Amino acid sequence: MKIDIDLVAQHMRETAAAAILPRFRALDAAEVREKSGPKDLVTIADLEAEARLTPLLQDLLPGSVVVGEEACEKDPGRLALLAGDAPVWVVDPVDGTLNFAKGDERFCSMVALVHRDELVAGWILDPVADRWFAGERGAGAWRYGPDGRQGRLAMAESAPLDQLEGAFNFRFVPEEWRGDLRTRADAHFKAHKRIGCAGQEYMRLLQQDYQFACWTINMPWDHGAGALMVAEAGGHLARFDGRAYRPSEITGGLLIAPDHACWADIRQNVLAEAGALGANQVRRGFSPARRKRMAASRSNR
Repeated sequence: MKIDIDLVAQHMRETAAAAILPRFRALDAAEVREKSGPKDLVTIADLEAEARLTPLLQDLLPGSVVVGEEACEKDPGRLALLAGDAPVWVVDPVDGTLNFAKGDERFCSMVALVHRDELVAGWILDPVADRWFAGERGAGAWRYGPDGRQGRLAMAESAPLDQLEGAFNFRFVPEEWRGDLRTRADAHFKAHKRIGCAGQEYMRLLQQDYQFACWTINMPWDHGAGALMVAEAGGHLARFDGRAYRPSEITGGLLIAPDHACWADIRQNVLAEAGALGANQVRRGFSPARRKRMAASRSNR
């Protein structure tokens, strides 16, 4: 499957220039609405960017389909396409929408290419800085700027837990585990924080600003592009129980570290209840209506 890495990035940059950046710090109240709650928003920029990217990406790869975050909000059954035979473009038009709506620069756009539930390529664009990361399975991951390719990406070297800084997302952790998990994270890590944008967190991993990351819910548009590049940059990523990451699985957690030994150290010392956490953390961030639609789509397969 031959993909023009540069052309995908060009489409993303042009889409950001046309549909996202003109709305940054210029949104009207009527151009923002809640989905599952006040921290889960969609804006006109999300909708227009996804609508613009969808035909552009499909034209690059005849027979491909698009699984976009906003399209899946209306039709969660589209997630089943990830494990099908057609190549799938996974699109997050504005990752970190809450930050975007607040006027915070920590947002991005992401695209991943998936075939039969395997990651093929990924792109993360920081529209404000006009920088992007891109990777292709077996060909590495690279950092780009306005003047082109700037360097190959590599994960940070492993280190003891008390020297690690990274992203730890507690948002969807069940309340019965959240306090204890936060206490153990505070005790073991040098620093942990949450930016509110998975793509920005992946960029920090790929620039060696972060050495680890942990999320409990894993929508494909939030993680496909970054997961592909972490793997190509030499990092170790797996579900909390050690299983390999697959884009179609949105539960089970995702833990990233520089290597397997560091991953196992975090798993043992911080994620003491990781198996139960991964099994029970099921779509808590979705609205009741969305959960009902997802259940209906599964029963009809």
